[in-house]
Amino acid sequence: MTEDTTPVGPSTRARGGKRTLLLIAAVTLAPVIASYSAYYLFPRSPEANYGTLLPTAPIEGIEGTRPDGTRFRLEDLRGRWVLLAHGRGACDASCERRLYATRQARTMQGREQERVVRAWLVAGDAELPAALLAQQPGLIVVHVQQAVAARFPGGADALYLIDPLGNLVLRYPDDPDIKGLAKDLTRLLKASRIG
Repeated sequence: MTEDTTPVGPSTRARGGKRTLLLIAAVTLAPVIASYSAYYLFPRSPEANYGTLLPTAPIEGIEGTRPDGTRFRLEDLRGRWVLLAHGRGACDASCERRLYATRQARTMQGREQERVVRAWLVAGDAELPAALLAQQPGLIVVHVQQAVAARFPGGADALYLIDPLGNLVLRYPDDPDIKGLAKDLTRLLKASRIG
């Protein structure tokens, strides 16, 4: 057996060095190329809130009277997320759907539901049906003045989400989708360390 004693020339070494350099460049650029390809060729569906995002602004001076005659101030609920239904006078079918949606969306939060409070601001001194109130355990009912509606960007007959710092966050349609409302709540409760 004879050994090959042919000397390796500079061109053979240069080719090996170029291959190594190209291999290093390919390994380095592959993740960048893959990420751009995934971003532009396979776009994700945008995740948007179900509710309408409101400009962050505190809602202050909301005061009223509970059915038992005790005084209520919205500031007393600071530190918790508040689903706030607002309506004028007696509760019609649309109002009942809003209250039902808040109850279901809160219940769907499981262990986190204690972080969410439901409140219903009723403009005026309308008598509220006992059967309706019996269907809404844990609902805070408050009678407020008609002028309170002017403090909310959507006026009367609306549903709002207020953060633990007292800021209006989201406004929901008159007949909210329960799953959309619950999904917004889930996302916010997961992201928030307060409330």
